[in-house]
Amino acid sequence: MFSESPIKRRKSKQIMVGNVAVGGDAPISVQSMTNTKTTDVEATVAQIRALENVGADIVRVSVPTMDAAHAFKQIKQQVKVPLVADIHFDYRIALQVAEYGVDCLRINPGNIGREDRIRQVVEAARYHNIPIRIGVNGGSLERDIQEKYTEPTPEALVESAMRHVDILDKLNFDQFKVSVKASDVFLAVGAYRLLAKQIDNPLHLGITEAGGFRSGAVKSSVGLGMLLAEGIGDTLRVSLAADPVEEIKVGFDILKSLRLRSRGINFIACPSCSRQEFDVISTVNALEERLEDVLTPMDVSIIGCVVNGPGEATISDLGLTGGAKKSGFYEDGTRQRERIDNADIVDQLERKIRAKAQMMDERNRIEIKQS
Repeated sequence: MFSESPIKRRKSKQIMVGNVAVGGDAPISVQSMTNTKTTDVEATVAQIRALENVGADIVRVSVPTMDAAHAFKQIKQQVKVPLVADIHFDYRIALQVAEYGVDCLRINPGNIGREDRIRQVVEAARYHNIPIRIGVNGGSLERDIQEKYTEPTPEALVESAMRHVDILDKLNFDQFKVSVKASDVFLAVGAYRLLAKQIDNPLHLGITEAGGFRSGAVKSSVGLGMLLAEGIGDTLRVSLAADPVEEIKVGFDILKSLRLRSRGINFIACPSCSRQEFDVISTVNALEERLEDVLTPMDVSIIGCVVNGPGEATISDLGLTGGAKKSGFYEDGTRQRERIDNADIVDQLERKIRAKAQMMDERNRIEIKQS
């Protein structure tokens, strides 16, 4: 029973990263980055496919050498998701991957040397219809900007970003998005707020180097949540020192919590207490693991007792309310005669959730055909 978000998004231009629209009225896309050696084609392809399986919209791949560029060509041929090539300094690598069909270049124009080299990269991007991402990081600002501000500030990040933006503007190239990432939440949020007022290009959100899985997810949720709630942001990456698959999951969870994306199951579960009639925590953990492949938007409430259970169940697609030995079951907000045996709760709920997802998918297909 996914309802529309009250958030009014910032108006931005729309660019295409492969077949994924970024900006404008397009859904906020979720992306991650591989951490395998790009020259290990088999390992990199396997990781990208794992990211595809959990719903990644876009995947970034580091291409630091020409050998990695040649490997990128093989990787691109074996995956479906749009790929961004992450390149620093060497303009020749950008030219090469442009020939190989890259969907976006992550390269800062001011870092690749002489004007003629910048022009070559931009013309290649224009010819192949490839957008560029300008990526500014609080930990790697230009030396003169560091000296001017003495420390990273929102103004420093935005000044750096605008240098690169100005280069593309002078070359009459507007197919780009921009990020101004920092590891400090307030620094990143302040920079994005300033930048959002200066340009109308899509913004790529991120709290860079956020930390391990738990602390990084919290930091990213706070920082990205502040911006998204203000309507700022067109695509995002949650940067975690963890399996990249977890970045995608956390990214979608952030968007689901703000009702900005509705991909996959939204589990509504109580933290559990002595009133619970079944083990809520183990039930939810097991279902989340088993149902990762279900991408149908769906609210499923799992509440251990009758205090809050009925109220949550009536606003969920499927709901479970704890009872002695058997628990109450709701569908589309209506209490069903059938009760769920607490001894077999996970298997029964998995079957019902999958059946509901299949029914909802079929109904959506019919509605699309009729429209």
